[in-house]
Amino acid sequence: MSKEAYYLGVDGGGSKTLAVIVNERGEELGRGLAGGANYNTIGVEKTINNIEAAIAQAARVAGCQLPLRKAWIGLAGIDRKADYDLLLPRVCALAETVRLTNDAELLLAALKKPIGVVLISGTGSIALGHDATGRRTRSGGWGHILGDEGSGYAIAQQGLQAVVRASDGRGPQTALRERILRAWNLQTTDELIGEVYGEPDKAKIASLSSAVMLTARAGDQVAATIVNQAARELALAVNAVCQPLEFLHAEIPLVLGGGLLLNEADFCTQVIQQIRHFQQIGQVELVQQPTLTAARAAIHIEESGTHAHSPQLELDKK
Repeated sequence: MSKEAYYLGVDGGGSKTLAVIVNERGEELGRGLAGGANYNTIGVEKTINNIEAAIAQAARVAGCQLPLRKAWIGLAGIDRKADYDLLLPRVCALAETVRLTNDAELLLAALKKPIGVVLISGTGSIALGHDATGRRTRSGGWGHILGDEGSGYAIAQQGLQAVVRASDGRGPQTALRERILRAWNLQTTDELIGEVYGEPDKAKIASLSSAVMLTARAGDQVAATIVNQAARELALAVNAVCQPLEFLHAEIPLVLGGGLLLNEADFCTQVIQQIRHFQQIGQVELVQQPTLTAARAAIHIEESGTHAHSPQLELDKK
């Protein structure tokens, strides 16, 4: 192992896995990208393969070898003790000390003190809170079948449903049809069946959320209704997280992440406005690079003779 210590951050979401390696000064040395890492949707083997592929690419760029000194690995879809028991043994060889958490927790590292609420809206969605007493709770994060309201996938799915409803005459006409067909280079609504069911791809479907956003901004009422409801759902998730927690100040720090909130400025503003209907918000941080933030935070993870995960194995759930 090199004399220089290397630290790793991994953000494994529903669409992609990003790994970043930094030195002891927090300077980025390498990064790698691979497919998603939610084992609930793609299975354990593919999840581990994607994590290892992203890390291997980052290590090649950084010019270092495994195991690294410390690692913080955040993965979508893990909350229960059973999740950690299943995955931790598969990643513990990556570093001398490993912290394994839900991917939403990576964003808490953006705060001076990890006290506040994280809201992520990308392919999926989740809200997670941590108060001054150490208690954590979450809302959302149930996946695209049970939940993920306000996510890119949910917005796109509702957009697709609006198109076929309009095609059948069961719903109002909408400019979403033209926008979505153009996005997928299709000619007819019927062709949507092959695209959606032929090779199910959450990321591909979620990418249509940008078409819904564009159509809403152009004044289409159907698309605007979908976007408004999505913003409200995310605000409800934040409110649900805040209710059982105890914060020292009335104004709650809020950390935002995920492609939808980071790349759709109008939508992000709308979500914040909706949250303010329920809660007083203080500091607001948009985390563009949670993986780099996690890698730098990994430097300060407490040394462990065994491979450690985050101390909060089980999040409080409704």
